[in-house]
Amino acid sequence: MEKRTLGRSGLQVSRIGLGTMTWGRDTDEHEAANQLRIYLDAGGTFIDTAAVYGDGDAERVIGGFLGTLVPRDEVTIATKAGISFKSGERSISNSRASLLGDLDASLDRLGVEYVDLWQIHQWDPYTPLEETLSALDFAVSSGRVRYVGVSNFAGWQVARAATIQNPFFGKVALSSAQSEYSLLNREIESEILPACDEVGVGFIAWSPLGRGVLTGKYRNGTPSDSRGASPHFSSFIAPYLDQRARSIVDAVCVAAEGLGYSPIEVALSWVRDQPGVSSAIVGARTGAQLRGALSVEEIEIPLQVCEALDEISARAF
Repeated sequence: MEKRTLGRSGLQVSRIGLGTMTWGRDTDEHEAANQLRIYLDAGGTFIDTAAVYGDGDAERVIGGFLGTLVPRDEVTIATKAGISFKSGERSISNSRASLLGDLDASLDRLGVEYVDLWQIHQWDPYTPLEETLSALDFAVSSGRVRYVGVSNFAGWQVARAATIQNPFFGKVALSSAQSEYSLLNREIESEILPACDEVGVGFIAWSPLGRGVLTGKYRNGTPSDSRGASPHFSSFIAPYLDQRARSIVDAVCVAAEGLGYSPIEVALSWVRDQPGVSSAIVGARTGAQLRGALSVEEIEIPLQVCEALDEISARAF
């Protein structure tokens, strides 16, 4: 699998990353192991997780595979910190104490001494950004983190964080920014992608298949075994089941049929090949779904098809 350099850093990541949001909860250890084997066999090395995924269970599952299914130094592990459900409700805390506490817990669950990429999971309006970023500097200087990034930040937030983290002043440079990006959600094109390009930060796309909707499986309703029918994810899928989304999904399916590809291959190829994208994170329910997504490595969508998809999915921001 092709690897791409993350921004202006020396870190290289597979252009298709393996997402683990459901591991340890909707995806059990046996299925997770199967998916990891499929991903590794395809040449992938970039595993994306977070402290909050499955209340830490995703990291525990990954940790169980390191040294058994794959040597630690043959994979790039990215995790995130700052979100918790400790009180039963979702809360964000990017204080230095909270972030470093999350990091220590992540390392313990993963069973590793360091993570390759550590990301602030979401913007915290109540904690000074300088305090948040100081945790990144300490994490790297203490040897627990190799590279750092942010996730779900607005364009101006990415730019401000990258400006503060100027290596000229002894700071650890931001290597990445991660946000949602697909044919169903192109909002990052207005500010986030230009900001990343301007400050030399690599971009990682999550949910490049439009939360699974671009696979076409919701065209005739919500399958009982889909994430849309899951109590954990039904509200996550619902925003992409409107008329606009249906029109885009129909266009993807028509393009796929004409090219002899699957809708997954068409939708994922479109994101993967957009300017500024370093990696697209794919999370699958089954190994068969993941194998189908990884076949995208062998294809390239014709320019005329990409332009048609651009046109039908474009919207004013």
